[in-house]
Amino acid sequence: MTEHVRTGAPAHRSPLLSRPGAVEGEGLDAGVAAHYGNPVREQRLLAEGLAVVDLSHRGVVTVTGPDRLSWLHSITSQQLTGLEPHDSREALVLSPKGHVEHDLHLVDDGTTTWITTEPGTSAALAAWLDSMRFMLRVEVADVTADWAVLGEPSGSESRPGEPLAWRDPWPGLVGDTAAYGPVEGHPARGRRWREVLVPRAELARAVGDRDLAGTWASEALRVAAWRPRLGFETDHRTIAHEVDLLRTAVHLHKGCYRGQETIARVHNLGRPPRRLVFLHLDGSGHTLPDRGSAVSLDGKQVGFLTSVARHHEDGPIGLALVKRNTPVDATLDVAGVSAAQEVVVAP
Repeated sequence: MTEHVRTGAPAHRSPLLSRPGAVEGEGLDAGVAAHYGNPVREQRLLAEGLAVVDLSHRGVVTVTGPDRLSWLHSITSQQLTGLEPHDSREALVLSPKGHVEHDLHLVDDGTTTWITTEPGTSAALAAWLDSMRFMLRVEVADVTADWAVLGEPSGSESRPGEPLAWRDPWPGLVGDTAAYGPVEGHPARGRRWREVLVPRAELARAVGDRDLAGTWASEALRVAAWRPRLGFETDHRTIAHEVDLLRTAVHLHKGCYRGQETIARVHNLGRPPRRLVFLHLDGSGHTLPDRGSAVSLDGKQVGFLTSVARHHEDGPIGLALVKRNTPVDATLDVAGVSAAQEVVVAP
């Protein structure tokens, strides 16, 4: 599995790791706390809307200039022209063959478009955007050194006078698009989540006296919501249809952009070669399979585990990418652990 992010030492180690009980995350989530001593309690607080998550390892990129929205509209998968201040969008940067390269969490404040990115990807995104400017009146900057992100269980857009925030639209259908999984009865219906932008130097003050939850908690809730994450549910050949990203990140009739041909062809003529599934993992053992573990059926590999977590109510859970023709009612094997599947993307 090819990842889209660097896995070395984090560029910015959070000052919140000095909080009592903090245990630093590993791999892609290094630099912030995995938990603060009681991950189950933290997850419950987060689910109840009573905690905040340090996501200061995420990248932040800004785009300024009068052409910024029409320009971003022309090179990404989402309808961005006419975007009002404080309204949030999700957009994808695709390769020429339609593979997902970047997932942009985007909000405009009226003068600047702010984009948060997966850890380690902001420099590459800023460099690519800068290479696409041509003669347009736009300026691109990687401001990760100065700005940080906090995750909040809130479904509200930021209001004037508040810190700017990107509100996650998942699992709603945004604009002229399509769902590759259920609309009614989706497990994330009613989900509330946003990313708040704060000056990095004021991170501790922005948290204040609120309870902190680690990334183990936020990731468990993300997995339970079937919410794909760049570098986890995506690899070098992922197309948006496979992970149900059309519903929030792709406008189907907005005109040409890089990779648009693949989006249209698969949507109009067929089904994606792989599909995302949700897994209920056997919890009788004491350990969970590692992310990236092979997913097998009758001794043959049919996919790989993309995310894994312990949910405070459902126990061990995961997401996996499997071949489209994998039977939907089959019990799968993940590194020796049996797993019952739920359909996320229909075959």
